[in-house]
Amino acid sequence: MRNKIFLYLFIFALLFILFQFMNAKKAKESYDKKIDNLETRITEKETAIDSLISTTMDLTYFSLESNEDAVSYFEEMGYDANKLTLTISDQIISQNKAGKDNPIIPFVGMEGNMSINKVRLLNHKWIIADFTDGVYWGELFITYEVKEGGVIDFEVEKSFLYPRN
Repeated sequence: MRNKIFLYLFIFALLFILFQFMNAKKAKESYDKKIDNLETRITEKETAIDSLISTTMDLTYFSLESNEDAVSYFEEMGYDANKLTLTISDQIISQNKAGKDNPIIPFVGMEGNMSINKVRLLNHKWIIADFTDGVYWGELFITYEVKEGGVIDFEVEKSFLYPRN
């Protein structure tokens, strides 16, 4: 009788170990599959990030921040290029007044007041600006010059208004 109990216990232990082994094998396969899936997703995300970095570098190519020559031009004059960028943008946008068109924009607002929305400094001499009256919109190409004492002169070189469809 005692031998049979040990035999049953041995068989039960063997079946329990076999069950645990098979369960662990399935769990390992499942985890390996999840790891492979996550590694694939990481590779895809890294590729997307590299693409976004490349696109960002292309988009910032024509900007004051990425133009070392333009930044050094301002530094030689004694200005901080980042602060000057904010000052110039603020000066242009601050000319937007309620009830009046921005005087830099050579078009009269047809559906409201023409206001400048976005300003981008390309280098130490050129600016691109976007404007709208809420219905009609256009863009400006502005040259600027920073003179002694921080005085900034703006001159609109080219402008256009998109046709409304």
